This record gives sequence, structure tokens and C-alpha cells, in this order.
Amino acid sequence: MEARESLSVNGQEWEEGVFLVDKPEGLTSFAIVRRIRWLLKIKKVGHAGTLDPFATGLLVVCVGRAATRCIDVFMGSKKTYLARLQLGIETETQDPEGAITSSAPVPDLDPVTIDACLQRHVGPQMQAPPFYSAAKLNGKPLYAYAREGVFIEKAAKPIEIYSLTFKGYDLSNHRLDVEVACSRGTYVRVLAVDIGKALGCGAHLVGLRRTASGPFSVGDCLSGTELFAEDGLQLLRKCRRSIEEAVRFVSLPSL
Repeated sequence: MEARESLSVNGQEWEEGVFLVDKPEGLTSFAIVRRIRWLLKIKKVGHAGTLDPFATGLLVVCVGRAATRCIDVFMGSKKTYLARLQLGIETETQDPEGAITSSAPVPDLDPVTIDACLQRHVGPQMQAPPFYSAAKLNGKPLYAYAREGVFIEKAAKPIEIYSLTFKGYDLSNHRLDVEVACSRGTYVRVLAVDIGKALGCGAHLVGLRRTASGPFSVGDCLSGTELFAEDGLQLLRKCRRSIEEAVRFVSLPSL
């Protein structure tokens, strides 16, 4: 690995590194990157995997040129999410930010029936990016085309759902909670729609929280809201990981 650049923040030497941030609901992933960039006065900042504005949880942020060159290392790890599905309603964006496109009655469901459906969606499979996604065509994200009324269909790519765990079902509101462990490139929104279709009523994703990415856990994160406090810089400095430490941690064999 090449020598790291030495950065100066408020007159003190600062080394580039990796930061774990718990992104709050309502902020874009880039808003977190922009805030860290401003706090550290560093332009070269990136993250290892976008979270939609309505989603929360673990965001791996890489600061400095050498750190951003390791983004692919962190992106390749298994991801774990807590997902909440609204059954009986589909939206144009497959999440709560889009207009409702269809609704259907939800059949009587019990945990055994739900779990059997979930297990049918576990394993290697092909999945295409949704129309409203950050996947790009000619350098432009698909969601930008979709907002202009142009819907781009990209080829499906191989992904894997390692496990789907039933976490609860709100019978009165028809909301299903699931823990998802999946590979890089998986769109949980698409998975939610697939599950809704399999249950015979349709669905969209109303809640998503990334709880882990490889060995990194949301429990080790700095709260994203704390970045905007007066002492945000000091709090950020305390949670810095060196690039070597972060990469070594990812490379450790799974137990």
C-alpha cells in the first residue's frame, strides 16, 4: 500500500482513515460525506455503499486518497439489513418515496406461511437494478432518467441472499419485518417486491436499516446526527480507524 498523505486539521496532523457512521433517516449518504469533508477540510472522501434517504444504519466512510482506493474491498463484504415491508401496496419507486401504483387485499398469513415464502427467496439469483436506483448509464443515475419519464432496463446481475429471517408481522397494519443477509449489489427494495408478489398481494419497502457490512457493525458507529453538533470534529476524530486496521479486519476469516 502506498504511503498515506498527512493531513492537517485545525493545526494538528491528521492521517486519512476509515470511519463508521450511523446514517439517520432523512439524510442522503452524500450529506454525510459532505459533512465529513467539511469537518476535515479534505476533498477526497467516499463511502462504501449508498443508503437511500429513508434508510438508516451503517455507512463506511473512507477519507483520503489511499482510503478511497480501498472502497471496493469494503463494498465486497456481506451486508445485513433489517427491512420492513408494507404488504398490499406497491409504489413506483418500491419504497415510501414514490406514488402508489396498485393495492390489493392481503391474505391471511401466519408465521409458518411467511417463513416458507421467505426461504424460497434464499440463495443465488439474478436481480436487475430498479428504475429508481443509483446504478448509472452513461454516467447518469437511473433515477435521474426515471424522473424525466425515461425508464431504463439494465441487465440482471448475479446476487445472493444468504439468509432471510422472519422477525415479526403486524397483522393490523400488514407490515412484515425481516432480517436480510445478502451479497454486494443486492437491492432490498426489489427483494421486497418479489416477496410481496409471492405472497399474492404486492409490497413495498417502508423501512431499511443496515446493521452490518462484513465485520463492521452499526453498534460501533458514530451517530450521524453527532457529526452536526458543535463538537462533531472531536467526536469524529475519536472514531477513526487506520486504513491498515480496517482492511485487516475485513480480511480476517469468518468464524
